[in-house]
Amino acid sequence: TTKPSLQHLQMRFLVFIYLFESLCFPFNLDVRHPRLFTGPPEAEFGYSVLQHVGGGQRWMLVGAPWDGPSGDRRGDVYRCSIGGGHNASCAKGHLGDFQLGNSSHPAVNMHLGMSLLETNGDGGFMACAPLWSRACGSSVFSSGICARVDASFRPQGSLAPTAQRCPTYMDVVIVLDGSNSIYPWSEVQTFLRRLVGRLFIDPEQIQVGLVQYGERPVHEWSLGDFRTKEEVVRAARSLRRREGRETRTAQAIMVRDPSSFLREIRALASDPDERYFFNVTDEAALTDIVDALGDRIFGLEGSHGENESAFGLEMSEIGFSIHQLKDGVLFGMVGAYDWGGSVLWLEEGRRLFPPRTALEDEFPSALQNHAAYLVFPTKSTYLRSPFLFSGGLHHPTPPQIGSYFGSELCPLDTDRDGTTDVLLVAAPMFLGPHNKETGRVYVYVVGQQSLLMLQGTLQPELPQDARFGFAMAALPDLNQDGFADVAVGAPLEDGHQGALYLYHGTQSGVRPHPAQRIAAASMPQALSYFGRSVDGRLDLDGDDLVDVAVGAHGAAILLSSQPIVRVAPSLDVKPPHVSVVQRDCRRRGQEAACLTATLCFHVTSHTPGRWDRRFSIRFSAALDEWMSGARAAFDGSGQRLSPRQLQLSVGTVTCERLFFHVLDTSDYLRPVALTVTFALDNTTKPGPVLEEGSPTSLQKLVPFSKDCGPDNECVTDLVLQASMDIRGSRKREWACQALQPLQTNYRRMHLLRDGAVKVECSLPSLHARLCSVGHPVFQAGAKVTFLLEFEFSCAVLLSQVLVRLAASSSSLERSRTLQDNTVQTSAYVQYEPHLLFSSESTLHRYEVHPYRTLPVGPGPEFKTTLRVQNLGCYVVSGLTISALLPAVAQGGHYFLSLSQIITRNASCTVHNLTEPPGTPVQPEELQYTGRLNQSNSRCQVVKCHLGQLAKGSEVSVGLLRLSLIWQCLIIFFFLLQLGFFARKKVPKDEKRDDRPQQ
Repeated sequence: TTKPSLQHLQMRFLVFIYLFESLCFPFNLDVRHPRLFTGPPEAEFGYSVLQHVGGGQRWMLVGAPWDGPSGDRRGDVYRCSIGGGHNASCAKGHLGDFQLGNSSHPAVNMHLGMSLLETNGDGGFMACAPLWSRACGSSVFSSGICARVDASFRPQGSLAPTAQRCPTYMDVVIVLDGSNSIYPWSEVQTFLRRLVGRLFIDPEQIQVGLVQYGERPVHEWSLGDFRTKEEVVRAARSLRRREGRETRTAQAIMVRDPSSFLREIRALASDPDERYFFNVTDEAALTDIVDALGDRIFGLEGSHGENESAFGLEMSEIGFSIHQLKDGVLFGMVGAYDWGGSVLWLEEGRRLFPPRTALEDEFPSALQNHAAYLVFPTKSTYLRSPFLFSGGLHHPTPPQIGSYFGSELCPLDTDRDGTTDVLLVAAPMFLGPHNKETGRVYVYVVGQQSLLMLQGTLQPELPQDARFGFAMAALPDLNQDGFADVAVGAPLEDGHQGALYLYHGTQSGVRPHPAQRIAAASMPQALSYFGRSVDGRLDLDGDDLVDVAVGAHGAAILLSSQPIVRVAPSLDVKPPHVSVVQRDCRRRGQEAACLTATLCFHVTSHTPGRWDRRFSIRFSAALDEWMSGARAAFDGSGQRLSPRQLQLSVGTVTCERLFFHVLDTSDYLRPVALTVTFALDNTTKPGPVLEEGSPTSLQKLVPFSKDCGPDNECVTDLVLQASMDIRGSRKREWACQALQPLQTNYRRMHLLRDGAVKVECSLPSLHARLCSVGHPVFQAGAKVTFLLEFEFSCAVLLSQVLVRLAASSSSLERSRTLQDNTVQTSAYVQYEPHLLFSSESTLHRYEVHPYRTLPVGPGPEFKTTLRVQNLGCYVVSGLTISALLPAVAQGGHYFLSLSQIITRNASCTVHNLTEPPGTPVQPEELQYTGRLNQSNSRCQVVKCHLGQLAKGSEVSVGLLRLSLIWQCLIIFFFLLQLGFFARKKVPKDEKRDDRPQQ
């Protein structure tokens, strides 16, 4: 089996969150402190990785199969020392410079390092070059080769079990008649040049020798004298004829008759004679048989059947995949049998592989060139009877065509009993949603009689180009649950940055969801194609924990596994409850209930090895974290406790005390929730991880206590009356319910005294109020007095209002005291009218010039309007307006006179001073009066009786009064005294200019 080549890949490619950054990187592969090894990306450094221990040192071997100059990509293997820093370089092994195989020609473009394999117990390893090739005639056969490398990093031989001797490998000896009977000699030289020009002369293919005879035989060319075709052609061109008067043919051929001569020559020729025996009559005919003779000396390609030529193992490309068995090595041969593929088992020079006929019998014709794969038992005795599984066998639906189903296989011994339990088969080019090359891995369980049953599939969660399954590796038990694990690479995820998935094994297979996804984007270094190769078998950093090596483009990353600890938290609170009555401390200037919580962590671990068993943990705590209002708070802090760090050690119990208090106990039905959340702190240095399933938070509920004696039952006696008087033992909260009339609206309630008792009211219905008094505890002997205010509606006029009050509590109350828990009161309702009285005047300013001619006759008329509006809820009648109008100033002088009364819906009468005006008023008499009213002047009295005034209506009365204008100076001084004019001193020159002209 094989995975797609790299060329193909390149062408087709509000809990405490701030505490738990480590939760983004589960499970126990440390991605915070990876070791990075870099190499030349143009050499495809990172295409393969191998963990290796040799020569007393730990190495990570990294394949670079495209290493070398352009046109000669021999490939190489780099070794990276683990003892260096986190970002170290690797040394080139120069394995590509060594001559591999028994060929005398250096191999080019063999791509050494495409697969690496650790050999058993000798400190060495095997590096394969599947494109290692050798020429055979005009063809090049890529049979592949693997080099054995010792602990000192030097090749100690090679394995090319499918490399076959070239079919054109032969020794050609030409026996040439050089006597005088051969003429012309130039024709013979041309024949030789053309004949050897068609031969592939090479020490590993064809060697040519020549014997010329005449009077005596002469050894002209020995086998091995010439290494190239050009050398033989030059020798043929310069070959001299030996000449001779006689030909000693009789020394080699017994002459009886002419026919016996031909029979002996035919006997020397290869069978069949008609193909390899040529009878020519003259030298010129030699040039005509050169092409046929050259074609019949050797075959050019493949293994020959009766009527056709086909490839057997010539193009097997061994080493694309390689697997170590207990008793040998298993090679994948992807190009065997016309690229139908096969496998080969090799042990100490013995090799076994299924013949073509066996595969043809097992493979139906319908599966040729489709997804069908071979699986062999690990016992070599069973290699001759392979069993087959194909794309349609044990599948609910056939695998997708073109998905490269089977390009990567991973056998997994989950229970580590030496027998394979699960086989993972990758289809890295599986097209998922939106035609994304997501990839998929099929999980087969090995059942009875070695039948493979499909258990399920593994695949990435997001629909993106991933090539999930491009690389897979079986891992030891990383999570210490007793079952082996598996790693799956997805080098195209996140825009070709790549990712690695870690799956945990189970008794029956593999868990369907990954335990850890390691994205290259989350690592400190910029990587691409992360996950193209993976290996995880050994401990390389010396902590006795298995590490995982991952290949990327131009880089290799070593991820250390972390030890696993189990942290058992516990939380104890003293006192175990919150008293709703007792206050034992003061916080923030208030009485509070103080409590102490003891947080403890007990640490255990089953992870062996040398690792620091001391580590840090970060925890934080919150009180009532899901409630909007804070009832409790930590001392010196708020509702949340800032993150704290605590040092723990395996096998010990470490505790920390937390102090908090409760201020508000009104919500005593729900207990106070103390929540602690924690995580391991590996930010500064590598450390352990929490065991799967270990709790990362715990919560303690602290209830409220009633403090009602040993029986925990509170008994009370509520008394509801005009002045509340509560008798009996302490009780819990009590409530007062008021039922109001339907035609009234509740306005407000306020306490008259006893302000320390809290009263809160709610609206259970439209015409009722429910008030909580002294919540949560109304102390024994306490009293509260409050006032309820109601307002009445104009829709219905009531003569009496009835209010019912009822008191109850959540405590028990004896039946004999319940009669005073209800009171009913009533009151007669008297409605007051809502009248609005207003007035306005038509003359607000009157100017009298001191130097102008005064008008003769009465002055201007003043109009005063009196208006009454009914804004109440009902009709008002019997209203009377009395108006006192100043008319006579001090000294009996008149200045105003009522001239007319204008009214509607009212009857008015004038009393007193009804005579006409008398003597004019003197101005000096007003200088001593600021305001005229009934106390300093005589008034005219006007009384108006208004008619019935409906709701929302109004009535007005207009009073007209005349002034004595012929003495306007009187009015001027009158208005001056009332503040209508300001006094100003005018210069004499201004007075002259303002006087009228005579």
